[in-house]
Amino acid sequence: MRKARIIAGFGSLLVRLIIATLRIRIEDRAGVIGAPPEPRLIWLFWHNRLFLIPYLIEHYLNQRQGAALTSASGDGDYLAAFLERFNIRAVRGSSSRRGAAALRELKTMLKNGVDIAITPDGPRGPRYRLNPGVLKVAQQTGVGVMPINVEYSRCWQLKSWDGFMIPKPFSRADITLGEIYPVRKTETPEEFEAERLRLEAAMNALRTAH
Repeated sequence: MRKARIIAGFGSLLVRLIIATLRIRIEDRAGVIGAPPEPRLIWLFWHNRLFLIPYLIEHYLNQRQGAALTSASGDGDYLAAFLERFNIRAVRGSSSRRGAAALRELKTMLKNGVDIAITPDGPRGPRYRLNPGVLKVAQQTGVGVMPINVEYSRCWQLKSWDGFMIPKPFSRADITLGEIYPVRKTETPEEFEAERLRLEAAMNALRTAH
């Protein structure tokens, strides 16, 4: 864990140096920037848009307490330590490890006044496909979902499963905070899948609008 903290320290410094050069534009359709931190929200963004999100939460949404779901794997140690540098708590778990425990912890945090951030196609994809866990959390807590999208005028794109994006220095970053999305209750597997597809489509609509 000490190694993860050291690497996270260098990584967060590098990220902040790159961000300091960016021209950031935000479209706040949800009306949350500068607003009171109620009601609680689930922030959703695709895995490859993660680079700028911790800074967004720290700098523009600092009136809200935030936590993020990260993998329970060794790689998750580095991300958890990185998030701590931006005052974001980490909840460890995924569909393959500690999934049920992580979901319980996320629901407890929401009830205790903490927003949660989830990459619904992480940690292993498929890219831009919404995994059902976030839908279950939203339905069981009644908390609304805020889709977030980030686009860069120029970026490097890694050859990873998600095509992770790193903005090039002095590029423009366009951030869209989508309208808060109320997740419907469902009674059957067919209704659940229809709602999952509806939320997935709402997230992808933000991405393809650019």
